[in-house]
Amino acid sequence: MKLLSVNLGQPAPSEHTQAAGGTTGIDKRPVDGPVAVAAPGPKGTGGSGLAGDAVVNLRHHGGDDQAVYAYAREDLDDWQRELGRELANGSFGENLTTSGVEVSGALIGERWRVGPRLLLEVSCPRVPCQTFQGWLGEHGWLKRFTQAAVPGAYLRVIEPGEIRAGEAVELVHRPAHDVTIRLMFQALTTRRELLPRLLEAGGALPEEARRRAETYREREKG
Repeated sequence: MKLLSVNLGQPAPSEHTQAAGGTTGIDKRPVDGPVAVAAPGPKGTGGSGLAGDAVVNLRHHGGDDQAVYAYAREDLDDWQRELGRELANGSFGENLTTSGVEVSGALIGERWRVGPRLLLEVSCPRVPCQTFQGWLGEHGWLKRFTQAAVPGAYLRVIEPGEIRAGEAVELVHRPAHDVTIRLMFQALTTRRELLPRLLEAGGALPEEARRRAETYREREKG
């Protein structure tokens, strides 16, 4: 398992974003050399965990639970074949493009060592937005992406460090539950009956998802 590229983006104008100023940082490009990664702070104030990477809409993106976004090259390759177009590393706005990592099959709370120092923890799936659809320029993209249920994973930073393309990704902790990124994504989008199962992830589950799961469970109890 390894890191193919580290991808950073700068604010750029977009007619598809609702962020103040009409800009987005979704256009991520691979960079050379080391990139420092650290916890950015709470959502609403903290942006990206990667130095030099822009998160513009802090209301919906960024913060500790969404510090780093990873997507598997294997899944990008599947989308390339389906869409009939090239998708370079970073095309989905991901910070890390990986090889050999089951990103959407990762467990909530799973931990990865990237390079010698950086320790990341799988937090939650990416839920697509209008900015993503506008960026890809594919008709019905939100529905297609959601139905595929291969969303990639957001990660929180447990131990900061520097990373660069080509470094190893090592699975160092796998929790004793079966709540994957894919299952969580389906629970939040197309299969709300799965919401109570998210609570099995314990303390690794982001607070917003926990509230939704608990609310659904109480409603079902009547």
